[in-house]
Amino acid sequence: MAWRDRLALRSRRQADYAWSVLARILSWALDRGLILVNPCEKGGRLYRATRTDKVWTDADEAAFLASAPAHLHLPLILALWTGQRQGDLLRLPWSAYDGKTIRLKQGKTGARVVIPVSSLLKLALDVVPRRSPVILLNSEHRPWTSDGFRSSWGKACKACGISGLTFHDLRGTAVSRLALAGCSEAEIATLTGHSLNDVRSILDAHYLNRDPALAIAAIRKLEMRTAFPDQVPDRA
Repeated sequence: MAWRDRLALRSRRQADYAWSVLARILSWALDRGLILVNPCEKGGRLYRATRTDKVWTDADEAAFLASAPAHLHLPLILALWTGQRQGDLLRLPWSAYDGKTIRLKQGKTGARVVIPVSSLLKLALDVVPRRSPVILLNSEHRPWTSDGFRSSWGKACKACGISGLTFHDLRGTAVSRLALAGCSEAEIATLTGHSLNDVRSILDAHYLNRDPALAIAAIRKLEMRTAFPDQVPDRA
């Protein structure tokens, strides 16, 4: 732990990463009887990242679409209407889109998802020239590299006055918007490829408990039940 703490003087995140790698090595050794105990098993984390309140608002979306380069508009729309990760969207081929749905296998989990395409997303996709097998292209009409996209996205956000938000936050924003639209956790998980536990964690820890729209919706439902009790179905 003293070794980890020395590393943490430069970067707590890198210290945690080094600790976790060592813990895995020692876990392998423990399983094979090469050591008697894994001293890194319960070291704890030094770095605590949180994306609490890191949600793209309608105003953020509008500001980005108004000022960002045109070739960055489609990545934003795709992320908000599919809830997929940056890497999967950058690799997404035209063959995955049949005009009605997008089918993909997620790189991180291997989960296969079938995403019905909204009318807004369909409009955005159908006007894009198919210059490459891959849907998302940079300003030179070439497929993005991960670093190139991240750099261009960051510069565009800065120019638009958007700070503290990342492309990854669009995935959680999509989950939040689906829930606010009345989607169940199972429906959200089917669309985004999250596990049910992950959907529940996102909604519980980061988004819905801080969104005033939920409180408004709850009061409206209560008012409806009070005013028209016979027209509101009971939920057992």
